[in-house]
Amino acid sequence: MAGLNKVMLIGNLGRDPEIRYTASGLAIANINLATTERFKGEDRTEWHRVVVFDKLAEICGQYLTKGKQVYFEGRLQTKEWTDKEGNKRWTTEIIANNMVMLGGRGEGQGPSNYQPRPAQRPAPQNNGYQNNGPADGGYQDDMPGPSYDQGGMDDDDIPF
Repeated sequence: MAGLNKVMLIGNLGRDPEIRYTASGLAIANINLATTERFKGEDRTEWHRVVVFDKLAEICGQYLTKGKQVYFEGRLQTKEWTDKEGNKRWTTEIIANNMVMLGGRGEGQGPSNYQPRPAQRPAPQNNGYQNNGPADGGYQDDMPGPSYDQGGMDDDDIPF
């Protein structure tokens, strides 16, 4: 059975997206997204690092602003490196391949629920804008990780 790595978040931008370009001209947007949930009368906010590539990154830079409510869909990816002092560090990011602006036109700038015109979409893979990362392999898709055993469960045993 193949694994599933899918993340869906609705939250608010903590600041304007940071857009940069690789030497080959690939756009990369780094976005800080806050999701808040109420638990026993207390608000709990989680901050997420969202990374968006190519045309979708440019759209995020053009239309998203601090405070704007947005939906992102993508996958989790953990990166590991060694800092200057020799300590191992890591971060987990959401590599987004779909984005929908939420809220009315009065919230932030640009149209709400922006969807690219059909001419801008790559070969149809699903109903949202697809962006699976850079073509030059700048992000590694096949990160090693644990394998999960279903423990003998059949599909009929899943409660949903």
